[in-house]
Amino acid sequence: MASHDHFLLQIFVLSTLATTALSLSPYYYANICPEALPTIKRVVEAAVYKERRMGASLLRLHFHDCFVNGCDASVLLDPTPTIDSEKNAGPNLNSIRGFEVIDQIKAEVDNVCGCSVVSCADILAVAARDSVVALGGPTYQVRLGRRDSTTANSNQANTDIPAPFFDLPALINNFKNHGLDEKDLVALSGGHTLGFARCINFRSRIYNATNIDPAFAQERQATCPSTGGDNSLGPLDPTPEHFDTAYFDSLIKQGGLLISDQALFNGGSTDDLVQTYSYNPEVFWQDFAQSMIKMGDIKPLTGNQGEIRVNCRMVNQ
Repeated sequence: MASHDHFLLQIFVLSTLATTALSLSPYYYANICPEALPTIKRVVEAAVYKERRMGASLLRLHFHDCFVNGCDASVLLDPTPTIDSEKNAGPNLNSIRGFEVIDQIKAEVDNVCGCSVVSCADILAVAARDSVVALGGPTYQVRLGRRDSTTANSNQANTDIPAPFFDLPALINNFKNHGLDEKDLVALSGGHTLGFARCINFRSRIYNATNIDPAFAQERQATCPSTGGDNSLGPLDPTPEHFDTAYFDSLIKQGGLLISDQALFNGGSTDDLVQTYSYNPEVFWQDFAQSMIKMGDIKPLTGNQGEIRVNCRMVNQ
């Protein structure tokens, strides 16, 4: 009975995703505000030019938004007596960043549009795509028309965002709960071709793991001590400012930074896909783009649901 109920739940999740996704369109702002997307692109490119790490940060914001009750910009809400801010959740606290860039995008988009017609949730989705492109990755059409939530949930962020210590079964289950399959898991994890992680999130692996290249472990230990230095950064792959396949190359060489990274190539069902992406960048680019679109379709608020925030950090008054 439990397995049957779980099966029905998966069918419900997938059907819900399919229904709500139909409400989104790459051309949503074509008539409402044709200058919206070029404006987002310009601000993102300037931010990434100023600090290339910002591209990874904006991509991560979209991911952490979508995995908590859908792509609704709840991750951007500041704490108030009535807002249980996801910024204070374990996976986000002292970790996610780029809020000032989102604020700048929102201000400039509202200026060119003449009013607040572009949602913060759509800004996150487009900024993630434009960040990937700015760092050498694939482009893809972002489906648009999301609206913004009026609530946030830090407890759900703690539960629903995959942890850096997850093994493969936990990762597969986590993604499945969001309507995403194993290909989505590996492709989206490839976003770790960009950016850095904090020492606290990979210390256990570099000091205790057996499925790790000793030279790689020693290199990371040089900047991540066994005690202290929790916020010291380590690159997620050897080229953290370029969108490429070095992440997958590293996994094959047992050089994944996080436990959850190396779990993708550790004798399990995702090994073949990691190898495919390592050897065939075009396949990775195509699958990454498809999975980003699919992730962006998770439980969007559309129609009269939610609101279009004037300030991405707070609900409208």
